[in-house]
Amino acid sequence: MTSDHGYPAVRMYIAGEWCHGGTGRTAPIVNPATEEVIGEVPLATTDDLDRALAGAAEGFRAWRDTPVARRTALLHAAADLLTERSAEVGRIMTLEQGKPLAEATGEARRVADTLRWHADDARRAYGRIIPSAPGTLLSVRREPIGPVAAFVPWNFPAGGPMRKISAALSAGCSIIIKASEETPATAAALVGCFVDAGLPAGALNLVFGAPAEVSAQLIASSVTRLIAFTGSVPVGKLLAAAAGEVMKPSLMELGGHAPVIVCADADPARAARRAAQAKFANAGQVCTSPSRFLVHEGLVEDFTAEFVKAAEAVVVGDGLAEGTTMGPLANERRLLAVQRLTADAVRRGATVRTGGERLDRAGYFFAPTVLTDVPADADLLHEEPFGPLAPIVPFADLDEALTTANALPYGLAAYGFTESAGPGGSPG
Repeated sequence: MTSDHGYPAVRMYIAGEWCHGGTGRTAPIVNPATEEVIGEVPLATTDDLDRALAGAAEGFRAWRDTPVARRTALLHAAADLLTERSAEVGRIMTLEQGKPLAEATGEARRVADTLRWHADDARRAYGRIIPSAPGTLLSVRREPIGPVAAFVPWNFPAGGPMRKISAALSAGCSIIIKASEETPATAAALVGCFVDAGLPAGALNLVFGAPAEVSAQLIASSVTRLIAFTGSVPVGKLLAAAAGEVMKPSLMELGGHAPVIVCADADPARAARRAAQAKFANAGQVCTSPSRFLVHEGLVEDFTAEFVKAAEAVVVGDGLAEGTTMGPLANERRLLAVQRLTADAVRRGATVRTGGERLDRAGYFFAPTVLTDVPADADLLHEEPFGPLAPIVPFADLDEALTTANALPYGLAAYGFTESAGPGGSPG
């Protein structure tokens, strides 16, 4: 079933059954390009989560004992189905998240390859023999840890869930994935590929709900053996602490504020074009998006001019419209956040070289923005912007730039441009 907007009805998948949840509670799903409600997402109750946990426990026993060759073949079959359906999955993704259709379809195809990689890697989960005393043999075997509870955000509606799902299933674990309530249909479409490929009931469960309620119940349950999360640093700290309370291992991919260093010997125009392309992908809503541009003072004007040119060439619009190269921000929260960061920088003395404001139309559109003269105390240089904002800051000394780049409590990614990165310092 689909809505008048061509958006599919969303259901959860629990213990081998598609369902709407025990009470019928829902939340609206909004198209960020139009601000129209295009569907409803079901919200899990405690009973729904208990069923998912019981299903994951049962599914783990069945999936763990499935021979590796069979597991690999089934995961490849799911990847093939996702590849076949990538155009439709991409269209769904654009409707609920906003990114251009080409980006969305490419994401669906890319995560099918992610699944293939993990499926094949499962064949290489070798053990080892450890030398010991005569007559004693010590061996190590890799075994699936057990049911996984995973939590993912909205910025990569296919990529986020698939990273967790593919890793867990390839290792022989079952998984409960709590996908974003803002981009639920993409996650459901991914799960549908596994279901249609023949995955055992309970091996994969998909739920939605109030994040704090869902995480508290899944993390505390004795069924869950591993916690995986992608999202902000503050939420990651809360979930890691909750996992620590019950002595469960956790995997955290948290926020970033990726510096870009453009050295004195770099080609400023080439560096600007490549940096701008990365900056405005997914409207800057990427954990590894370049977000602070530290440019040698001898290149900064040429770099800035080319970056502004690239920003003004971005075609902002509905991701389903032909020619669009950057869609809206995913929700009103992000729009308000980038407006606040821009206003704070300007208030402190920054200059807007292009953009700097919401576009005058329906939808959460914000213009690709380049700022210079950004003071060191601007919030934009300290908080993860997660939007199409590019602050450009000159430096005189590379050590100074490295100190600035490493001054924040963020890791995850960093970028550099130089013509002297080859062996022995030769051009490379």
